[in-house]
Formats: sequence, structure tokens, C-alpha cells
Amino acid sequence: MYLEKINGPADVRALSPEELPGLAAEIRCALVAKLAAHGGHVGPNLGIVETTIALHRVFDSPTDKLVFDVSHQTYVHKMLTGRAAAFTDPERYDDVSGYSEPSESEHDHFVIGHTSTSVSLACGLAKGRDLVGESYDVVAVIGDGSLSGGEAFEGLDWAAELGSNLIIVVNDNQMSIAENHGSLYGNLAELRATNGECENNYFRALGLDYRYVADGNDEGSVEAALAEVRGIDHPVVVHVNTEKGHGWQPAVDQKERFHWDGWFDEKTGESKLPAGGEPSYNELTYQALKRHMEADPRVVAISSATPTVMGFTAERRAEAGRQFVDVGIAEEHAVALASGIAAAGGVPVYGFYGTFIQRGFDQLMQDLCVNGNPAVLLSFADSVCGMNDVTHLGIFDIPELSAIPGLTYLAPTSREEYLAMLDWAILQRERPVAIRVPAAGMVNREVDTAAADWATTTETVREGADVAILGLGCAFGIAEEAAGLLAAEGVSATLVNPRVASGLADEYVEKLAAAHKAIVTVEDGQLEGGFGEKVARQAAATCPVYCAGVPRGYYDRYDPEELKASCGLTPQAVAAAAMKLLAKANGR
Repeated sequence: MYLEKINGPADVRALSPEELPGLAAEIRCALVAKLAAHGGHVGPNLGIVETTIALHRVFDSPTDKLVFDVSHQTYVHKMLTGRAAAFTDPERYDDVSGYSEPSESEHDHFVIGHTSTSVSLACGLAKGRDLVGESYDVVAVIGDGSLSGGEAFEGLDWAAELGSNLIIVVNDNQMSIAENHGSLYGNLAELRATNGECENNYFRALGLDYRYVADGNDEGSVEAALAEVRGIDHPVVVHVNTEKGHGWQPAVDQKERFHWDGWFDEKTGESKLPAGGEPSYNELTYQALKRHMEADPRVVAISSATPTVMGFTAERRAEAGRQFVDVGIAEEHAVALASGIAAAGGVPVYGFYGTFIQRGFDQLMQDLCVNGNPAVLLSFADSVCGMNDVTHLGIFDIPELSAIPGLTYLAPTSREEYLAMLDWAILQRERPVAIRVPAAGMVNREVDTAAADWATTTETVREGADVAILGLGCAFGIAEEAAGLLAAEGVSATLVNPRVASGLADEYVEKLAAAHKAIVTVEDGQLEGGFGEKVARQAAATCPVYCAGVPRGYYDRYDPEELKASCGLTPQAVAAAAMKLLAKANGR
């Protein structure tokens, strides 16, 4: 056994070259065993095992700084820096996060979970090192998929100007989450085909020195290349050709599926998740878009490297042909592209994980909404019940998107509302519309889906005279149950499904405030700048408002039910808050 004796990089350097294949094999066995039971990034980590071993044999971390892009490939780094037990002991699987995390180890230098950042961060470390007069190697590790992100280009474009030590390891496994998109990948293929010797060289064109490693899954080859550039006095790219999923055949054969997966058989790769049940919102989205595409050749689905978020598997992408576009990891381009398509008469539908659209805020405001072009935006996993890593939180979307003038942001409560809103958003050609795709499980509700304009149609589920409870989107169920608890106490409550996360008309809220003694809003996102605060401002002159939601903050690997309870996002807490507000309003 090797892993159990690895307490840090010095132990890796102490191994003989003959022992390294055994270490690599143990790492892969531990990775597959943990990920099969726990979930995580499979293919990226399996493919970079030998390269990571070589990094820790050549460089002296943490004195030398290793910065891993997006953290999809940091598991091996963690195993070699004193955290192996979190991958070999099931009782300790949750000791580490799935991303780079300085609070875990001195070998991690940034919290990183979004892509295309490592080169810029490493440039900053190198510049800071030079400013304070220190001397050590700074190494950025970035995957080929991440090169399509704008920040990666910005970092590479500036790196040559640094004029001092900076080593950029490009882990080229010929994949992003799905296949790569963008013309630079043609040049990477040309470099691989010519052993790095072709005249056309993306990195040299940016003023960077360049080395090529043909077999990045051969530790000795990678180690030799890295040893050659250690201590170099100028920026250099080490282009390493690896295989995503290397060493475990199911991940090699199904590279897209095993980018991230969990709960599978560690021998066969077959999923252990229960089959059947209701279709996911990803599948519902695909079926709706397929119907619109068949009816109207102007409809085009846009993805920024996460095509399956809208249900577009490889086969479905091929079937859609020119009506499906993947721009790679380039949210900024995707938004501006959608705006241009809409301006030219096309009907773009751009689907993304809400946590990643943060990169495209400027384009949302400037390129899309200032121009008022009728693109459709579908934001997935926005909820306290969505992804729960600190770098992938889905609770900031309402303050973010509702801050943009001219953008209608809808929050459906159910499957039926979502599909009706999606149909309306695609067919209307007046304004940009975003939809907060439900992320707290499938809910079916009988609703009137014949609204002429979903941007102005609220739903009053029940009428009352004491308190109005507004339950937004995924939080509607909490509000509905709270209204029931109040009714059992003799409190007459109006229950409202607002439908519009970006805010209600002043006249509507003022009328609601005048008819009730108190208002309560419920949302499963950030309170500050959120839906409830808008309502509170609108109703301030007439009646008191209590807002239930998640206080501003960075939450990491939380249990959704525990977080909701701590924030008062439960029916009981909402009902209690309403009773307290009414007592105050009644002078008791």
C-alpha cells in the first residue's frame, strides 16, 4: 500500500520511479470506489493522476504554488497533500470539499469552483511574488475545455507581459463537460498531431514559450518536461495530452456521462439510481423545445458547455443540427449571441446553471436587456435545494437578475406553470424573459395556463382578510402550508403565487397592503435584494411586511432542510412570524 503512507508531497518525492505505477493504480481504485458511492467528478480526476504525481515530485508545494482551474481535477492533488483518508475511508468522505479549499490545506491557495480562472489567479500570485521580492515557482493547471472561457484568454494574453517565472500546464483531454467547441481546438488537435511542432501555435502566438508532452498519462514523460521548466525565468506553457477517464474503461467509453456522476457500480459503471418516476425538468425542457423547433425553424437552443441541463444528449444535439448551438464555456458570448439572434429574427433559448451566469452579468444588462431583444433564458438549480457547494450556490439569482431593468424573471411553482411560461416566453417577441426553472423537486398543480401575459398575472389561491402570504416559485409550498396552519388558528390568510420574481406592480402591492393587516413573503433565495425586500418597500407606507428567505452569505455543503430551518424557511416558522406580525398590528 502506498496511499496510506502519503502524508504530503515529500512522501511522493521519496518514492522510486518503479513504485509510481502502483501509487497511480491505488489512486484510481480509491477514486472510483468513493465516487461510485458518494458522487463527484470522475473522468477529469482519473485522467490527471500521472500529471498530478509529476507536479508534486517536481515542485515543492506549498512553497511553490499550484493553482488548479475549476477544481474538477483536484482530487488527486488532495490525496497527495495529506487528505488521502477522505478518499479511502467512507467515514471521512465528507472531510473535504469537491473543490480547492484553503481552509482544508496550505496546499490550496484559492476557493475555486468556476472555470477559466487559474491562469489569471496564478498571474496574480507571480506578480505579487515579484513585488515582494520572493522566489518560487507558480504553476497554473488548466484543462483544454476551460480555455474557451474569456478569463482564460485574458490571463494568457497578459501572461507573457509578466516577464518572470510562470508555468501553465494545459491538461488537454480533448473534452469539456461534453465535446469542445471553438476554433482554438482545431489548433490543439494540430499541435497533438505534430508532437507540438506545427508552425501554427496558439500559445506561441500569445508570446508564450511552449513545451509538448505527447503522453500525459506516462508519469516519467510529464515529470521530465516539468523538471526542465522548473525555475524558468519567463512564462511557459506545458501542453500535456491526457485521456479523460484514463484507467477505468466505463469513464473512457462514456466521457460525457462520467464528467460528474455518482451512485454507480464501480466495476461496470452502471447507474444504481432508481429508474422510472416522473421526468426531470431537464427532460421536460427538451421535449418542449423539440416541439417548438419542429414547428418553427427559427428556434435555436443555446448551451455554454452544459447541454444536458436542457436534456440535449449527444444524439439529440446531432438530431437538432443547426438549431442547437454549444459555445463552450463562454457565458458572456452565449448571452450576446442570443441577443444578436433575436435581433435578426431568430428565437434563441439559452439554458444554463444559475451559478454560472454570474460571469455574464454585463452581457445580460448591456448586450441583451438595454437592447430589449426577446431572448429566452432558462436558469437551472436556483434554490436552496440546488447545488450546495460554496462555489455553486443557487441562491443569488433573484437579486442578480431582478436588478436588471427590462428583464422579466418568472418563478413557476409547478410543472404545469413552467411549461406554460416556457411556451409563452418563446412565442412572445416583445422582451427578454428569464425563467427560474423549479429546482426543489417535481410539483404538479392544477393552474390556469391560458394567461395572455405571464409577466403581469399573479395567482390568488385563497382570499383572506388578516394577512397576505406571497410564496414565490419553489417556496410556494412552504407558504401554502403556513396558510393552512394559520387557518387552523382562526387567522384569515390570502395566499398568493406571485409568479414574477423580478417584482410586482406598485399598484398591485399597494392594493394588497390596503386590504390586509400584514404581508409575509417567502422565497428560497437570498433575502437582501430579493423579491421580499421589493414588496416591503412597496408596502412600507401601508402595512408591515415580514420577509422569509436566506440571509446573505456563503454556505458550504449544507443540508437543505437544516439551512431552511435555521433561516425560518419552514411552514411553522412562517406561520409564527405572521402571528407575531398580526399581534403587533393589533396592538397586542
